[in-house]
Amino acid sequence: MIKELYSLFQNSSGISTDTRNITPNSLFFALKGERFNANKFAEQALEKGASYAIVDEKEHQTKQQIILVDDVLKTLQDLATYHRKKLGLPIIALTGSNGKTTTKELINTVLSQKFKTKATLGNLNNHIGVPLTLLTMDKNTKIGIVEMGANHPKEIEFLCKIAHPDYGYITNFGKAHLEGFGSIDGVIKAKTELYAYLKKHHKTVFVNANDSTQLEKAKTVQQISFGTKNADYPIELISANPFVKIKFEDTIANSNMIGLYNYNNIAAAIAIGKYFKVTNSEIKSAIENYIPTNNRSQIIQKKNVKIILDAYNANPSSMQSAIANFKQLSDSKKIIILGDMFELGKYAKEEHQNIVNLLSDSHFTKVFLIGENFKSVTAKNNNIVFLKDFKAFKDQFNKETFNNATILIKASRGMALERIVTLFD
Repeated sequence: MIKELYSLFQNSSGISTDTRNITPNSLFFALKGERFNANKFAEQALEKGASYAIVDEKEHQTKQQIILVDDVLKTLQDLATYHRKKLGLPIIALTGSNGKTTTKELINTVLSQKFKTKATLGNLNNHIGVPLTLLTMDKNTKIGIVEMGANHPKEIEFLCKIAHPDYGYITNFGKAHLEGFGSIDGVIKAKTELYAYLKKHHKTVFVNANDSTQLEKAKTVQQISFGTKNADYPIELISANPFVKIKFEDTIANSNMIGLYNYNNIAAAIAIGKYFKVTNSEIKSAIENYIPTNNRSQIIQKKNVKIILDAYNANPSSMQSAIANFKQLSDSKKIIILGDMFELGKYAKEEHQNIVNLLSDSHFTKVFLIGENFKSVTAKNNNIVFLKDFKAFKDQFNKETFNNATILIKASRGMALERIVTLFD
């Protein structure tokens, strides 16, 4: 069946999974979820221009162009793996607790200076997003970059079996998705499923030599190191106040990215670029022209305030890194606005208290903590204000003075704290 479907795929315009975005002459895969069943829309997909629809419920196989399979999702995954093997191009897989999408974008930006690349779009990094990414690659693609996300054990292992990566990189091991992984040890075990796959298949990992856990977990895998003076690719952090400035060999790159934590993301992209023989001048150009978007470490100027917007996501590790970076900035008036961190399960109260303790020992002009999780803990610093939700912050906003301040905004995605930016208009 996969060979027959592959023949249809090769003569199609690509894959569609949503009837609202049908591409003419595409193959429509009728995926199912808890709240939707696309089998019901197979005929509609054909009417909108799809050449074929793939379903797994016999009652919806009403036309010759509707193909019945046992499981639509598994068929999509198998087709992606078959396609990936046919192309035979090098695939770089990356995972980690923080910085996956930013690092993926940086790697893609650097490698695309020399090669035709294809990378995961946005953060479509799960059991559906990975096969869809692979199926966007074609015979002209020279390198593929696949982001892999997970919030439970064995998910990275499963995604590796779909993508068959040749190279891997783990950004870091942090306190993300503790509810699904159970503990930080669970996080490390789950993320290093990538190392296990690469070791088994005699492939290569890129390792941040500044991260002792990475070095330890990857010590039995063929590796390429970067970061320290003794690494395969020494890369030096010059400064991050606020923008990251990096030196590699005799080249200095001034990025548009803020935060000490972005040093690792940029360094990984430089090392991978060097490995694939992208020139220093091309790497420098790529790094200096990359502009972060989508609420990730953006600097926004609003009248007389400077906002560091990092509201795409948050977990205890990334929150601590953001606070540490904000603390070392030379700005005189610094205000922090943080929102709840989600998916922490039984660790939620403890981890929010840890953040509050960290803030209590720091000397920021003022701190606003928004959300039910933060409201459940206590602070010993009078400069810390607890607010139940965004509405409560909005009510408080007009009572505060933000003039000439530098403001950090960070929270989990569900808090949608980017809304705060509009309050300064």
